[in-house]
Amino acid sequence: MLHHPGLALPAAEDGHSPQTRVVETHISTVFLCGNRAYKLLKPVSMGFLDYSSEDARVEAVEVELELNRRISPRVYLGTADVVEHGRVVDRFLVMERLPDDRRLPVILTQPGYEAHLREIARVVARFHAGERPAEIAARVASRDGVWKNWADNFESMAPFIGSILEPRAFDRVRRLVRRYLEHRDKVFADRIESGMVRDGHGDLTADDIFCLDDGPQILDCLAFSEDLRISDVLADVAFLAMDLDRLAGPSAAKCFMDFYVEFSNEHHPASLAHHYVAYRAHVRSKVALLRFAQGDHSAAFEARVYHELCLRHLEYSAVRLVLVGGGPGVGKSTLANAMGDNQGWVVLNSDERRKDITGHGHEERTHSEFGQGIYSAETTERVYCELLDQAALLMSRGESVVIDATWPDAEMRARAREVAGQCGATITEIECVIENETAKRRIATRNRTGADGASEATPATFDRSMTGRDPWPDAHRVSNEGTAEQALAHALRFVVRPPS
Repeated sequence: MLHHPGLALPAAEDGHSPQTRVVETHISTVFLCGNRAYKLLKPVSMGFLDYSSEDARVEAVEVELELNRRISPRVYLGTADVVEHGRVVDRFLVMERLPDDRRLPVILTQPGYEAHLREIARVVARFHAGERPAEIAARVASRDGVWKNWADNFESMAPFIGSILEPRAFDRVRRLVRRYLEHRDKVFADRIESGMVRDGHGDLTADDIFCLDDGPQILDCLAFSEDLRISDVLADVAFLAMDLDRLAGPSAAKCFMDFYVEFSNEHHPASLAHHYVAYRAHVRSKVALLRFAQGDHSAAFEARVYHELCLRHLEYSAVRLVLVGGGPGVGKSTLANAMGDNQGWVVLNSDERRKDITGHGHEERTHSEFGQGIYSAETTERVYCELLDQAALLMSRGESVVIDATWPDAEMRARAREVAGQCGATITEIECVIENETAKRRIATRNRTGADGASEATPATFDRSMTGRDPWPDAHRVSNEGTAEQALAHALRFVVRPPS
């Protein structure tokens, strides 16, 4: 007998009930009947949950009701007991049934879906703002806590290596995760200290979001584990970003993340966002493998798709140091700034740093000769040392850095490589090149129009600055003779390489 006090099953508005059907996951069965959805937990025991007893399932349903009402109270109506011989043997979670044609994956196929992503971001940001920083933050969101979650995934997925998951890809994921976490303790500590670890949703997938006329309804939070549900808010939204990437491409994911940052006023290094998106894809791959083990053989393909998505974002999560160099007037700053804007990386400029060190405004002219005044060898060495020190600090916090400078000295480039290695960062060296006469014309135009910023290069100093440059065999040469867009695309091929 099913007891559902106070919750009658209404007819549909048109007098006909929607189609009745059953939906299964690896831990639950949902019965869609009329305008209601009834969720029943399966009597399963896995490494991350145990619903094998009646009491555990009954308690879990109550927890799930309370947690989901935090974000979508209208949908979660109550519970209904399953009674046998006067004894409660199970409990349904009772929800309003929402229209399938308003699910987010359907909306993503329609024009104007960005407006819906904006409203979802607003709801999620408000939800996160209403939660206090978690007391268990240090346990679940520290570097070691994050590694534990990855390690649990690796252990669960190990039996499927070779049969479903490609061994080299699995090993590559593990190596990239270890490399990122080994050098990023400060990143996670900063997030905890700033109160970014909160009790979130834990399972923000597109299929559980419905875009209705009165706003988005977000269902089915991860209720069975506090340790998995409580996380950095960035890890929470990364789940949906991952799903948007899979369904509609990286631009949709970026659109949602930008909206979330707008509403939450939260800042994060791009590398950390990619790391968490990769983790969420890894979780979905694991879940697909569990479904495969339960007999759903179609889940094998899904597991591989998510695993490839995980690997792609881990490759992008690598912290990078990019040296953009070359003589004056060759387009270094244009390229460096374009890379920073395109990838969300920090750009450090040697001309600006030189003026800061010597106490001059960025636009102030000192009329120093090449190799003298603010361009003396001593000042120049100090400029490069401070740029590398600042880059090291930023990289320790998960930021990728582009240093815009001439980089004429081989010894200083070698020092940059050492700094990158100490920070667990990959380094890419790019030398901008154009014809000398073109560079001189550009410098003259900048001098005449006042568009040279902090640089004091002149056509007369160009030849002197190019004399004595050490060879740069490790640099990728990027021509700035064409458009800025062409140079950017060329440079990024050397820096951001998707997995092979």
